[in-house]
Amino acid sequence: MTGDALIVIATAAWLGILTSISPCPLATNIAAVSFIARRVDRPRSALTTGILYAVGRSLVYVSLAALLVTSVLAAPTVSHWLQKYMNKLLGPVLILVGMVLLGLIALPTGRGGWTTRASQGVQNWGVWSGLALGVVFALSFCPSSAALFFGSLIPLAVKAESAVTLPLVYGAGTALPVLAFAVLIAFGTQAVGKAFHRIELFERWARRVTGVLFIAVGIYFTLRFIFRLT
Repeated sequence: MTGDALIVIATAAWLGILTSISPCPLATNIAAVSFIARRVDRPRSALTTGILYAVGRSLVYVSLAALLVTSVLAAPTVSHWLQKYMNKLLGPVLILVGMVLLGLIALPTGRGGWTTRASQGVQNWGVWSGLALGVVFALSFCPSSAALFFGSLIPLAVKAESAVTLPLVYGAGTALPVLAFAVLIAFGTQAVGKAFHRIELFERWARRVTGVLFIAVGIYFTLRFIFRLT
C-alpha cells in the first residue's frame, strides 16, 4: 500500500470520527448511549446493543456512499468529466465545507420529528433496537454531517474510485466513539459523563482545526487547478 493510499484512508477515517463527534451526531449518540444505559445491569446486553448501533450507522453510510460512488463511476461520461474537473471542483467544495465547520456559513436544520418517532417505536425490540436506532440516526443528516459526508467523503471516494473501501473506513470511523461508550457503559458508567465532556471539548478544537485545513487545502486546489498560479 502506497503512502498516498494510506493518507486517503486515514483522511476517510478522520472524516468518520469527526462526523461522529460533531454536535448533531453527537447529540444522537448521547441519546443512543442513554438508551443503551438502560441495560447497565446487563453488561453483555449493553455491549451487544452498542455494537449493533454502530453496525446500523456504518451500514447506512457504507450503503449510501457505495451507491453514489458506484453510480457515478458506472457512467463513463460522468466519470471522465469528474476525472478531468474534480480537482477544480474540490477546491471550492473544501472551502465551503471548511466554512460550515467554522460556523461561517449557517445551513438550515430540520426538526427531525420522524427520527424521534422512529426511535420511540423500536425501544421494545431488545438488543436489535440498537441496530434500528443506528440506521435511523445515521439517516438524520444535519448540516455538519451532511457537509462532511456529501461534501468531503463522496468527492474523495469518487476521486480515488473507491466505492467500498473508503466508505467502509468512514463508517468504521463513525462507529469508534459509539463502541467506546458502549464499553464504558458496560464496565464503568461513572466514566461516561467525563468522557462525553472531554469529547465535546475535543470536538470544538478538532472541528476548528479541520475547518481551517479544509479552507487552506481548498485555496491551494483553487489556485493550482483553476487559476494555475502554483
